[in-house]
Amino acid sequence: MAIGWNKPDNAAGSTAPAIAIGCFVAFGGILFGYDTGTIGGILATRYWLNLFSTGYKVPDPTTGELQPAITASESAEIVSLLSAGTFFGSLGSAPFADWIGRRYGLILSCFVFTFGVILQTAATAIPLFVAGRFFAGFGVGLLSATIPLYQSETAPKYIRGLIVGCYQWAITIGLFLAAIVDNATNLRGDTGSYRIPIAIQFLWAIILVGGMLLLPETPRFLIKKGQPEKAAKALSRLRRLPVDHPALVEELAEIQANHEYEMTLNKATYLDCFKGNLGKRLATGCLLQALQQLTGVNFIFYYGTAFFTSRGLAAPFITTVITDVVNVVSTIPGLLAVDVFGRRPLLFWGSIGMLVCQFIAAAVGSTLNTDASNKAFVAFICIYIFFFASTWGPLAWVVTGEIFPLKARAKCLSMSTASNWLLNWAIAYATPYLVNAGPGNANLQSKVFYIWGSFCTICAFFVWTMIYETKGLSLEQVDELYAKVPHAWKSPGFVPTVSYQEVQQVGSESRKQSLADLEGAARRKSSVHHGELAEEKV
Repeated sequence: MAIGWNKPDNAAGSTAPAIAIGCFVAFGGILFGYDTGTIGGILATRYWLNLFSTGYKVPDPTTGELQPAITASESAEIVSLLSAGTFFGSLGSAPFADWIGRRYGLILSCFVFTFGVILQTAATAIPLFVAGRFFAGFGVGLLSATIPLYQSETAPKYIRGLIVGCYQWAITIGLFLAAIVDNATNLRGDTGSYRIPIAIQFLWAIILVGGMLLLPETPRFLIKKGQPEKAAKALSRLRRLPVDHPALVEELAEIQANHEYEMTLNKATYLDCFKGNLGKRLATGCLLQALQQLTGVNFIFYYGTAFFTSRGLAAPFITTVITDVVNVVSTIPGLLAVDVFGRRPLLFWGSIGMLVCQFIAAAVGSTLNTDASNKAFVAFICIYIFFFASTWGPLAWVVTGEIFPLKARAKCLSMSTASNWLLNWAIAYATPYLVNAGPGNANLQSKVFYIWGSFCTICAFFVWTMIYETKGLSLEQVDELYAKVPHAWKSPGFVPTVSYQEVQQVGSESRKQSLADLEGAARRKSSVHHGELAEEKV
């Protein structure tokens, strides 16, 4: 068993290149997290409110003096337009990733994102600002589906969970950096109060594009495109082995045989993604990503500063920084545990921990509003963030990055990610109406945590019934898992036995037979072959 960064004794080559490449690609998560996190502070910045307000005013929570503000509908529009852009961007990622490749798809995403940042930086009124939010979101959506795709297709199986999970860690770091920058600039009395936090994002895009120009394309994409020589060279860079090394030749042959087997079953159109075994996997991916949002974590990261201000906390910006620090630090144990304890246990117990904290926070926040109760309220939010960051945060990306076959991986991953962003948009848009006071609003305040806690209860049931344990399996062995194991709760302990190279040799009748039947036929053929060789020797 590999723990942390350790390589199994029987694994050839070096782990270092795959780790370095996977972790660098995860840097794209900083774009995602920073862009997500910076808006919360900007919406609470006094200069920005004075400049962008359309005439709406609210009383200051400490002095009672009327001050310029934005309405609930304007707040919902500004925050949710990013999520709307990411929804369409994630859906658009599959055609780009399957057409120009995973590597160039990431580079293209950065250019789209940069265009959105330019518009936001130049804006002095809401219309141009939200247009920039949409285009930046479109770029983030492209990135959010393509990054785990690239990582999953390049990482060794024994540390795939850790490498893909680093994407979520980078998201948390982006959120933390956004909180730091917002805290440093929110008191400025000029346009730098919002333009500095926004313009910093140019740096993240430049770093990612520069690095991707030097990195290889994924071997699995090159196999999909019928370029085995290029795939061998790419895998050689990733494993630090010569192209004719037996271990590398074996790994590449198994990838190619698995892809050819999958292509004999059916095509890989969007309609095919909803059928049969593949449809089951797509449902798992979409529900997992949707439920990740319904845990309510982005309520804290989108509206946390404004929410803490409305509760009368003395230092709402500092409180937001604290929650972001907890988010960053708590992701680390999840990364180290995912390839040791597996996906199912972490997701299940993470759900339990989150729902307990959510219900306690709701009870404390909705019944008391003293200094002591506010400290307890923030404490349980931080504990909730710990459970999310160490389980559902990284593992939603890990699982969706590894459960789909090569022929449909980009399409299914893009639709799974789109479900994340669809719910992200819905929550971002609906939350001001659910939480805020005023005509037409539900004014739930802290009671909104009862809603998030209820969804965390659903999360626990979902994990038990639909999440397969994929720890330690190659992406090709995950296909075997889904083909042989009918129920998720029977998946722990599964041992792969299929060689797709042997199955490939059985013949052209594979479409009519199950994988187990083909495996049996392959073994019988192999036994006959070995018997004939033995007779020849005699």
